[in-house]
Amino acid sequence: MRLTNGFDISASALTAQRLRMDVASSNIANADTTRGRLENGKWVPYQRKLVTMAPKSQPTFAQTLQSAMTDGTGEGVKITKIFEDTSPFKQVYDPNHPDSDENGYVMMPNVDVLKEMVDMMSASRSYEANVTALNASKSLITKAMEIGR
Repeated sequence: MRLTNGFDISASALTAQRLRMDVASSNIANADTTRGRLENGKWVPYQRKLVTMAPKSQPTFAQTLQSAMTDGTGEGVKITKIFEDTSPFKQVYDPNHPDSDENGYVMMPNVDVLKEMVDMMSASRSYEANVTALNASKSLITKAMEIGR
């Protein structure tokens, strides 16, 4: 077991949670963007983006058991994919909007600001927890070095 395993695991989690916060803030910033991208000559609203994470390795049960018996550490997390939410766009009646159709409806992004705020709070709390774990690891190493004096 390396002395810095705890640092590596916390660092990977910090990076992943920061990316989650970045994606959520991008979704919030584009919650009213009716011209997200041009498809076949027609503007399509911004689509909400989501992040998926997974362990850095997918060990078998035997490998997990062996790891737990020897060093007891994992390898951290990684971002597996950033993808667009396929839920339908919201239709809002606004005949004065420049992007309204012939019936006066505007296709708005599938972003729910409340969901994004909850996701951002969750990512923020996870980030804080990983900073605490990183500081605890640092403190343990510092105390272990003081024993030798």
